[in-house]
Amino acid sequence: MAGPCSARLQGDVAAFTAALRTLVNNPQFSDVMFVVGQEQQKVFAHRCVLVCRCQAFRGMLSQAPVGSQDSSSVPPQGPFVLGNVQPEVFLAVIEFLYTNSVTLNSHIALEVLTSSVEYGLQDLCKLCVKFIKDTLSVEQVCEALQAAVTYGQVDLQQHCLAFIEGCTTAVVRTQGFRELSDVVLARVLRSDRLTVDELDLVQAVREWAHVSSAVLERPVPEVAALPVRELRLPLLAPSELVTLESYNQQDLLIPVENIAAAWRAHALRKGSGVPSRLCRPRRGTRPRDHHRHLEPHTK
Repeated sequence: MAGPCSARLQGDVAAFTAALRTLVNNPQFSDVMFVVGQEQQKVFAHRCVLVCRCQAFRGMLSQAPVGSQDSSSVPPQGPFVLGNVQPEVFLAVIEFLYTNSVTLNSHIALEVLTSSVEYGLQDLCKLCVKFIKDTLSVEQVCEALQAAVTYGQVDLQQHCLAFIEGCTTAVVRTQGFRELSDVVLARVLRSDRLTVDELDLVQAVREWAHVSSAVLERPVPEVAALPVRELRLPLLAPSELVTLESYNQQDLLIPVENIAAAWRAHALRKGSGVPSRLCRPRRGTRPRDHHRHLEPHTK
């Protein structure tokens, strides 16, 4: 006689998700409350859902009340104050925990990505990365790249860099470019595929450095030390180097030895003493007569 058979059958997932969505920020039957953002918006939730879906909330909501000796006692309902997150961002996280889906827009996607990393929600992180990649724009690409580097999202980093390479001239004019960290900016400047001329790139770095200097309250040469190493000064014509020296007397953006090395490359008709990468034209570099003398260094 055959033994009993068993199987796990699944009903309508959409109906199940829709039912759970009705519980998102629903005070009925909720047993925990958060006060979110500067607006102090109340967000209602259900402890059992948060705890089973997110280890970070498990730790937050499993703590016994202050002064209690009974580790099994039920923690208070809150409110738990989360002042450093926008209500819309927090509600997106809550929506994901209840429905395994999320409603994103370009205004909150990067902040939801930040929250997904902070709460250890890898699946939400993947959804955010996909949305950011699909909706990337000139105005937001630098902010997205900064976030990708900060949170170790290699795929998003590569996607943002490729985007910047394709429209560099427009990107360097954005506020996001001026807000890049020195480390991330230096990473961008290492690319051979930037579609911008070196002279324009030097000017963009100068504007970035003055903004960073004001924000960080540090001298221009100090904040710009790392990115400036990636500027390809030997690509500039002698007349452009003269102009560069004139500007440099005002803010000391570029070390004198770097400019001297570029002049030496002109005098010797080769990139002698200059790292070969700094003599290699980028994709957007305008041709100059002296570039033919640097050709052995571009291979």
